Amino acid sequence: MLFNSVEFAFFFPIVTVLFFLTPHKLRWLLLLMASCVFYMYFQPIYILVLALIIVIDYIVGIQIEKQESKKKKQAILIFSILANLGVLFIFKYFNFLAHNINYAIDVLKVEGRVPILNVLLPIGLSFHTLQAMSYTIEVSRGKFKAEKHFGIYALYVMFYPQLVAGPIERPQNIIPQFHEKKYFNYHNAKIGMILIAWGLIKKVVIADRLGGFVNQVHSMPSDYYTGIPLIISYIAFPFQIYCDFSGYSDIAIGCAKVMGYDLMANFKTPILQKNINKFWATWHISLTSWFRDYAYLPIRKKWFPKTGIWLSIFVVLVLSGIWHGADWTYIIWGLMNAILVIIYNSLKHKKYFTAITNRMNTWVSICVTYAFIFYTLIFFRSSSVIKAFQFSINMFKNIGSQIQLILKNEHSERLNLLYIKQSFLDFTLGILSIILLIYFESKFKNNNIDSWIFTKSKRFRWTFYYSLLAIFIVFGVFKKSEFIYFQF
Repeated sequence: MLFNSVEFAFFFPIVTVLFFLTPHKLRWLLLLMASCVFYMYFQPIYILVLALIIVIDYIVGIQIEKQESKKKKQAILIFSILANLGVLFIFKYFNFLAHNINYAIDVLKVEGRVPILNVLLPIGLSFHTLQAMSYTIEVSRGKFKAEKHFGIYALYVMFYPQLVAGPIERPQNIIPQFHEKKYFNYHNAKIGMILIAWGLIKKVVIADRLGGFVNQVHSMPSDYYTGIPLIISYIAFPFQIYCDFSGYSDIAIGCAKVMGYDLMANFKTPILQKNINKFWATWHISLTSWFRDYAYLPIRKKWFPKTGIWLSIFVVLVLSGIWHGADWTYIIWGLMNAILVIIYNSLKHKKYFTAITNRMNTWVSICVTYAFIFYTLIFFRSSSVIKAFQFSINMFKNIGSQIQLILKNEHSERLNLLYIKQSFLDFTLGILSIILLIYFESKFKNNNIDSWIFTKSKRFRWTFYYSLLAIFIVFGVFKKSEFIYFQF
C-alpha cells in the first residue's frame, strides 16, 4: 500500500483509532495484522518469504542465547546470516550473476548456460533482511536479549510504517517500545501529522514533479538528448530521489509517532552538507550506520587494525552500491563514492587543502561537494553503464546552440525546442520547489521540521499548515507513483 494513495488515507486513521481502542495486550496483534494487510497489498504471495525469515530468526535468536559456547553461538549466527542472504541472493542477485556468467560463456565460446529465474523481487526485501540480521547479530553479541514473544518479534520485522523502505531499525530501539503501553498524546500526534504532511509534500509536490522530467530524459535513447536537458536532469534527479526517499522516511516516522513509537532519524539535511563525509553521515543514516557497525568497524578494528581504514571505507561503500541493486551501475556508483571519500579523507589534513577549503564560502563548498555527488548519481539512475557514460559526454554537447535557440524564441516555444514535454508551468514549479526546499531545510535543525515550526507563533503555524494543505492539493502530482526505494 502506497503512502501517497487514497487507500492509505483510510488505512492509517482506521488503524490508529483501533490501536488506541484496543487493550494493550492485543495491540501487537492488531499492528501485525495491519502490517500484513499493508504488505500484501503489493504482492500477497511474498508474505510467505517474509514469514520464513521471521520464523528462522526468531528460533535462531533463542538458540543463540541458550548456548554457552562462543563457537556454537557463531555457528548458529552464521546459519541465520546465510539463510537471510540466501533468500536475498535468490530473488535479487541470482539473475544478475547468471547474466554475467552467460556473457562470459558467450565471450569464451564455451558450452553451457546458467538458467534465468522467473521471479520478482519482493518489495523491501533488502530492508527486511538487514533488520532481521541486526537482531540476530545483536543477540549473539550479548547486546540484546532474545525476544521470546513471537508476535512482538514478527512485528519488529513487519511494523508497517517502516516495513518496505525503512528506516532500518535496531532491536534495542523498537522492540522494547512494543512492550510499553502507549497512550494517546496530543503533542506526539501533532509532531507525527506535521512529519506526514511534510513527507507527502516532498513526495507528491516535489519528487513526482521532478520525476516526470527525469524519467522522460532517461527513458529515451542515449543520443536523443544533449546539453541543457541533460544538465537539468543531472541537477533534478538528486533532489527527486532525496525528496522521494526522505519523504517516505518522514511519513513512516510520523505514522509511528502518532501511535507513540519513535523510529530513528534517517536523514539530517544531507542536501546542505559541505563535504562528502558530512553527506554520508546525514544520508540514509539507518543504512550507513548498519554498515558501519557490522562491516566497517569489524574490518577496521578486528581484521585489519593497522591498515583497515581505507579498506573499510572501500568495502562499506561498494557494499552499499551492491545493496541498492544487482547491476553494474550501482556497483560503480558505490565505487565512485568510495574513491571520493578516500580522496577527501586523504587530503583533509593537508595544509594546502585546508587553506583552500577554509577560504570557500559555505554555499561554494556545498556546490562543489554536490557537483561530485550528483555526478555519481548519473550511474545510479541510468539503466546501463554505457548510457551513464554517454549521458556524461552528451551533457556538454550543443549547449551554446541551445542557448541561442532559447534566447531567440518565445517562452512557450523554448521547452519544445529542447524536446522537453513538460509545460513551462510544470518546469517553473519544479525549479521553485527545489529553491523552497533548500530554503526551508536550511532553517531546520537535524532535518526536524517540528524543531522549526514550534518556535513560531500560533498564527504563523496555522498559516503554514493551511499553506501546506493548499500546496498539496493545488500542486500535487496524484499518479500513485511508487517510492523509488521500493525497488531495493
